[in-house]
Amino acid sequence: METFRSSKGTENHWGPKLIILHSIGAKSGETHLNPVVGFRDEHGWRVVASKGGSPENPAWYYNLRANPSFEIEALVDGEIVTVPVMATEITGDEWREAYSAIVAEEPQFGGYLEKTDRRIPVMQLTPRTD
Repeated sequence: METFRSSKGTENHWGPKLIILHSIGAKSGETHLNPVVGFRDEHGWRVVASKGGSPENPAWYYNLRANPSFEIEALVDGEIVTVPVMATEITGDEWREAYSAIVAEEPQFGGYLEKTDRRIPVMQLTPRTD
């Protein structure tokens, strides 16, 4: 995470797509920092609760469902900024469209679907103006 911050997204595995969720623990209420891939769209960012195709969702997914109002760190206009966001889960036909777009951008996410029987959640992170 420090490399992401200091290099402005140029020196990490996911490059500028990396974002850092400041999720709030569903049970603890404490802030957790979770580096994930963020896919930009017209509404903000989409994140995939793939956990590499594991049979269970990552803990941060449950945190976002329990506490959907939080902050992220993301590369915006060449700078790492903190953005307050609201998380909503993408469902139905919109989920298929969103996941297909993600796989088109990062094909390895298609392989995660093949590794698990669960429907891998996609969360929309929409900037808040509060």
